[in-house]
This record gives sequence, structure tokens and C-alpha cells, in this order.
Amino acid sequence: MTRVCVFCGSNLGAREAYARAAAALGATLAARGLELVYGGTHVGLMGVVAGAALEAGGRVVGVIPEALAAKALAHEGVTELRVVGSMHERKAVMAGLADAFVALPGGLGTLEELTEAAAWTQLGLQRKPCGLLNVEGYYDALLALLDRAVADRFVRPVHRAIILADADPGRLLDRLAGAELPEVSKLIDRDRP
Repeated sequence: MTRVCVFCGSNLGAREAYARAAAALGATLAARGLELVYGGTHVGLMGVVAGAALEAGGRVVGVIPEALAAKALAHEGVTELRVVGSMHERKAVMAGLADAFVALPGGLGTLEELTEAAAWTQLGLQRKPCGLLNVEGYYDALLALLDRAVADRFVRPVHRAIILADADPGRLLDRLAGAELPEVSKLIDRDRP
């Protein structure tokens, strides 16, 4: 694992713990020599994680769509800034660069990016683990939903294990580095209508 893509809010959120966690993750990535790949802006938790990685001497690759760069949201201080044509292209480039994914607290975009990355791994389109930095229980409800999806036979247990969670950035990165990913069809009931 050499590059980690981080999905997170373009807002700071209601709790100071979210920014502290973003800074800790950025610093931890840099300390471990792991490149940060992220959405390329200077705002919200995205700006915090990038800033912390850069301050700690890390390499940061930002990927931002032209429409957001035109609004002066691009982080001009990153190691490498890639401006792409669309949000779809942004996600494809970020996924292509990354070996693993981590979601900090965030909103709809963060959830969409994380679940798409997990679905791509589930479908065998990539072999990359996903992690939730579960700051102050932010993702508890999502983890419960994923467990419910397993119990109700929409997700296999091995596919549920694609999404790891921890409150500590270092432990989460350790778990991602050691993750064993399934090579099993996502279809559970092929013989039932």
C-alpha cells in the first residue's frame, strides 16, 4: 500500500473532533510514507487532511473537477493537482491512483464515493479495501445498516468485511494494509427467484 484515497467533507462539521481526526490522519499518512490522494480542495475536512499531510512532509495528490477549480476551491499548495472534466472522471482518477480508501466524516458525496469504491471491490473490478475513520461514532448507523444488509441476505459477510472501521487512524491503516479481500460472487441466491 503506497497511496490512500481519503473521502471527506468539504465542510468542517459540527464537532472539533472531526478536524482533529482529519489532521491526525494526514499526519499519520505522511509519517508512514503513504501518499494522500483526495478531492483537491482547500476547504473543510479536505483542506485539513491535505494541510496536515503537507505540513508533515507528505506527498499529496489532489484531483478536482474543472467546475470546482473555477470556483477557486482548488488547493494550490498540494504536491500535484490534477484538474479533470467531471465528478465521474475525478472518482475514476482517484480510484486508479489509490491502493485503499478511507472515509472521514462527510456528507452525501463522501458516502457515495465510499460505497462506490466498496461496490467496485465487491464486484471484482478492483481489489482495494475501504475504511471508515469512525470519529466519535459518526459511522455507527452506517455500520449497523451494513450488518443489517448481511442479516437480511443482501450482502455476503465476506463483502461486508471490505469496509473496515476504527476510531484510530494508525490502527485503521494497519487493518487496511493487512486486509484480505474476497474473490466471491456477490450473488447470494442464484437459484431463488
